[in-house]
Amino acid sequence: ASPAAYAPDAGMVRLQILLDRSRFSPGVIDGLGGENTRQAIAAWRKANDLAGDGAADAALLQALAGADAAPVMARYTLTAADIAGPFSPPAGSDLAETARAGTNFTSALERLAERFHVTEALLQGLNPGVDFRRAGQTLVVPAVNDTPLTGVARIVIDKTERSARAFDESGTLLAFYPATIGSSERPAPSGTVTVVGVAPAPDYTYDPERVSYDRGDERIVVPAGPNNPVGTVWIDLSRDTYGIHGSPDPSKIGKTASNGCVRLTNWDAEQLAAGVKPGVVVRFI
Repeated sequence: ASPAAYAPDAGMVRLQILLDRSRFSPGVIDGLGGENTRQAIAAWRKANDLAGDGAADAALLQALAGADAAPVMARYTLTAADIAGPFSPPAGSDLAETARAGTNFTSALERLAERFHVTEALLQGLNPGVDFRRAGQTLVVPAVNDTPLTGVARIVIDKTERSARAFDESGTLLAFYPATIGSSERPAPSGTVTVVGVAPAPDYTYDPERVSYDRGDERIVVPAGPNNPVGTVWIDLSRDTYGIHGSPDPSKIGKTASNGCVRLTNWDAEQLAAGVKPGVVVRFI
């Protein structure tokens, strides 16, 4: 949306931050809501025995705030490291060109937006007049939850709902994430697989001899980086070429197709990756 048309709602921002902090991810926090937020609300209600659907109401907000009374916003001072490059140009659809140009953040603004789970537009809206290229300035940012996720014993990927759920050994729901899952050309697998391992900061290899989707007949290796096609982390699954991974575009999670894999926002994928170990069961339904 253009800046003039972009009108985030303060109440929705607060709701999305509380959901995100409770590990019922709305995807990227944008202050607008949408299907990912509705699904996160519905999942939170079910997990906490609160009647209702995916709509926000006073009872939901009261319950969320009762479970987490900490301020939803925090102050953050821009550092020299935040504004330091190297930055890369925005990635296009040409994989070979992306490999040549690099997959770093495109700007300090994008880096900070991912760090605090928000759209660039919302971060700018929270900080009018701030030059994100200059260190020392104080920002208003979401107070995100950096506590590591632990104890994941089972993951359920719901292809219809386009979600990923992480459970502990007792069956308690630990986390809910919106996901982009497969496509008609290369659907996600069915049945049960297991986690083989985790690769932080993975490169991405397109090998036409191993994958079926059409990106040409040349083998291409895209270097690691947050705007790599698989984002900042790869959770390797026991089915060859399939994994759970991050994304270069968090705003598209749950809304577009993927090449058979399970795509989350980078921060959700990193959170899930920290809580899994080899042997964790992943069931596709």
